[in-house]
Amino acid sequence: MPHYHGCNLRKGRVSIPGQIYLITTVTWQRLSLFQDFYKGRIVVDSLRRMEWAGCVESLAFVIMPDHLRWLFSLKASHSLTAIVEQVKRYSAYRLDRLQGKTGQPVWQRGFHDHALRQEKSIRTTARYIIANPLRAGLAAHIGDYALWDTVWL
Repeated sequence: MPHYHGCNLRKGRVSIPGQIYLITTVTWQRLSLFQDFYKGRIVVDSLRRMEWAGCVESLAFVIMPDHLRWLFSLKASHSLTAIVEQVKRYSAYRLDRLQGKTGQPVWQRGFHDHALRQEKSIRTTARYIIANPLRAGLAAHIGDYALWDTVWL
């Protein structure tokens, strides 16, 4: 059944330059890989690489133990799917090297994306994203959780 679900996630997916997207992607078998701060920082580095390469403008993200939520504006001539795949591929490569493993799955296939409409408050969505650790009981205050960032501080 997951195979069909993954196909359904791709239906109607488009890459629109300037569009703001919220993506969610989860670890393989929802393993809590990113409870380890250093493993989570590898994902942060992967996100930053996409920004430095000029593919996206990151607005907010949080790396939870078993998933990533990322809010960004897509830059011209870049594919939403290719960007997410690059983040997953680079972070998986680095995690494999860190753990001395090769070919171990890190991420589940596919991802969920949501294009934000202009009438939606982008800042409200960013606050929702960075409050995930609070709702999950991982921290009492957002400053106590290290794996998040937003352009609005």
